Amino acid sequence: MIELVHLTKRYGATVAVDDLSLRVDAGEIFGFLGPNGAGKTTTIRMMMGLLRPTAGRVFLGGHDLAMDHIAAKRLCGFVPDRPHIYEKLTGAEFLDFVAGLYSVPPQAAAIRRDELLEMFDLTEWGTELVESYSHGMKQRLVMAAAMIHAPRLLIVDEPMVGLDPRGARLLKRTFRRLAGEGVTIFMSTHSLEVAEETCDRIGIILQGQLVAVGTLEELRQQTGAHANSKLESVFLKLTGGDDMTEMPTALTA
Repeated sequence: MIELVHLTKRYGATVAVDDLSLRVDAGEIFGFLGPNGAGKTTTIRMMMGLLRPTAGRVFLGGHDLAMDHIAAKRLCGFVPDRPHIYEKLTGAEFLDFVAGLYSVPPQAAAIRRDELLEMFDLTEWGTELVESYSHGMKQRLVMAAAMIHAPRLLIVDEPMVGLDPRGARLLKRTFRRLAGEGVTIFMSTHSLEVAEETCDRIGIILQGQLVAVGTLEELRQQTGAHANSKLESVFLKLTGGDDMTEMPTALTA
């Protein structure tokens, strides 16, 4: 459902993303990890058409983003790292507004809106102005808005920021249910625990290059980690954050 082909982004002499190729299949939860400044958000912005790649191509659901961006984006729900909400709308009005952007028929949008408000534990707040919401509630509302048109691809940048433990658990369960329905989820996160609990495969980017990709077990094997090693230990080995004297330079699976 997602294919990145030699994706590259340069800013003058600085290479933010360097020849990145990756495929994520339908129904897969893919975790995209890396240190600050590694290129995660830049990659996601190119995937969503917010940044033009210097080189390479993005395919979403088989559609070339550069050639057929409307069809590609209609398949996607997107939650950026710094989402914006019209706070003078109620939660229900905001969801209706986003549904209109995707041309969801009003009757279907109303049904979907009520389902999502219930799913994200916002039903009692649906008629309240968004400006009265807590940060965590706003995060859940943004996630609901990304799902209002029933996308087949969900691309989220730091979805757990600002969520309390209950909200984080709700979101993880939602991701697993969506994946079971065939939705592809591409998730950038700094929460290694969330990635370990939730993701089917994980890709690690460092200085713009994809240095490893695979299941947690495959990443353990690639780094020579113990069979019960946590993702944190594997991540630190791959990104040079531990005391290893020699770091793998190009691990792929």
